Amino acid sequence: MATPTIPRDADELAEALGDTATLKAIAKDKDTLESFILDFAKGQQKHNPDIEAQIRDETQRQFADILRDDKLLNGINRLNLDPTAPAVARPKYYNGRAPGAGLDKQFGNWADYLKATWAGANTQEAWAARSEIQKIQNAFGSTVPSDGGFLIPEYLRSELLRVPNEEGVVRSRARVVPMESLMVPYPMIDNTSNASSVYGGITGYWTEEGGTLTDSSPTFGRIELIAKKLTLYSEIPNELFQDSLISLEQFMSESYPEALMWFEDCAFTDGNGVGQPLGYINAPAAVSVAKESGQSAGTLLWENIIKCYSRMLPASLGRAVWVAHNDTLPELLTMALSVGTGGSAVWVGDGGGQDAPPVRILGRPVVFTEKVSSVGTAGDINFVDFGYYLIGDRQAMQMSTSTEFKFGNDKTAMRVIERVDGTPWIKSAITPRKGSNTLSPFVKVATR
Repeated sequence: MATPTIPRDADELAEALGDTATLKAIAKDKDTLESFILDFAKGQQKHNPDIEAQIRDETQRQFADILRDDKLLNGINRLNLDPTAPAVARPKYYNGRAPGAGLDKQFGNWADYLKATWAGANTQEAWAARSEIQKIQNAFGSTVPSDGGFLIPEYLRSELLRVPNEEGVVRSRARVVPMESLMVPYPMIDNTSNASSVYGGITGYWTEEGGTLTDSSPTFGRIELIAKKLTLYSEIPNELFQDSLISLEQFMSESYPEALMWFEDCAFTDGNGVGQPLGYINAPAAVSVAKESGQSAGTLLWENIIKCYSRMLPASLGRAVWVAHNDTLPELLTMALSVGTGGSAVWVGDGGGQDAPPVRILGRPVVFTEKVSSVGTAGDINFVDFGYYLIGDRQAMQMSTSTEFKFGNDKTAMRVIERVDGTPWIKSAITPRKGSNTLSPFVKVATR
């Protein structure tokens, strides 16, 4: 007997039940009857015009209520088709909890922000915008310094940090710690030796079944990240503020991030820690590989490279990179390994000198920069695991302008203040379990 067709409406149902053959097929057994009833009910829910109309009307009503209620829309990122409205796309390094996030809706680009904060702007709109900035700035109290500058919106701050975060020698590889106050303590495992314990005092014992367990307690220290002030200063013709904010916006979007990366990298590299970050070259935990016996001044030998590699923490070999001065290139490209009275070249590129030189030494990447020491001086080539370098990033930047300082030159003095700190995460080199040569995530060749 054929499977009965499911009726589409009440009339077809009455016709099906009125036909003896169809009724017998429907009521053949319990399962057939149950299936027929469920399929008919589903069909009615799907095709009933009255139910569909009710659902459509209720959906439209609730959507209209949402559109009328601004509170329900707060915090929702919507497609903004207004070409004059601030951008809603957030940069990769945006922090929604930063103090400047409250200014993003009002200032979505540098042109709007500079128009409002320029010292030469005396319009009613500029004063109103400054008042809003000061209100948000004051709401954070002592967490945002009140030195006369204006808080930079988080959208723009994150754009300033985009280049350092992506291209900076140190920041792009280091461990960045957000700072919500002037000083932030950060935990550190106080470890100086792996001879009898690891990770600051954790010991392990093999114990017989039922034997007494031996206590061990690791020693934890702490590092204090204290925000240091980095000021970027420039003098800009007043005409740019008055007539060409587009050009000025491009300057702020390209030149200032590059400048910020430059001065950060310099401090993170060889800063002395006094009013500025402590650079990794000056880290107390840094290991300095002595020059070879009879090695000439200003030279770099393959033996120097091998010994640097051997002093890296074994756990860091997969992360460490070489950071070398540009002037080391001639030494690296002509380097040879002595074998008895002969020898062989160590680092020679393919293509007869036409191709770019290799960018790896012993399998690890090489970063060439002018920010480290010149060739022959300690730090001209370094083997570093930047995972052991901490950057304390204060989540607020400020900008201020003055038309009075360079009044006679018709220029505006502009400064951007960033507060940041940097320090090695480990305080001393580590004595290995076996052997006498200490290990460190910061290794350099001594002066030659």
